[in-house]
Amino acid sequence: MEFMTCIVSADEDEYSDLAASASPLHEWSGIESPGLDTARLAALHSLLTGDPLHVAMDYCEPVCVVEGDNETLILRIDTSLADALVELDEEALETVAAELAATEAFEGNENGEEGVFELLTALAELAQLAESQGQLLFVWIRIVQD
Repeated sequence: MEFMTCIVSADEDEYSDLAASASPLHEWSGIESPGLDTARLAALHSLLTGDPLHVAMDYCEPVCVVEGDNETLILRIDTSLADALVELDEEALETVAAELAATEAFEGNENGEEGVFELLTALAELAQLAESQGQLLFVWIRIVQD
């Protein structure tokens, strides 16, 4: 099973509109994040907040699910993770990318540590944008039917 993943900055009450969207990056500020799933999001959350992995997984429960041909999950990135992303500077991004790339969740990431660094940099910038606009970060995951 394949899936498409985007992370967007949106108002708290927009998650149902986001779930119905076929192209969220045309409607909201965000980034495409291929391969980001709940395991990787939980690993990032755990690494940046210090929460145990099982607690981080609890934050990865969908806030909205659309079933059918275009099955879509919407996850809300917890405020503690968003705040930690906002605080990352260049040196911290490099350190976190190296640590994250070494986790089991990111094992086999086709772009290695450099790809993780690029994702983290884009995610930190998006978190800063969301904070400046009083918005939240949401993860949009669409199941791709073969």
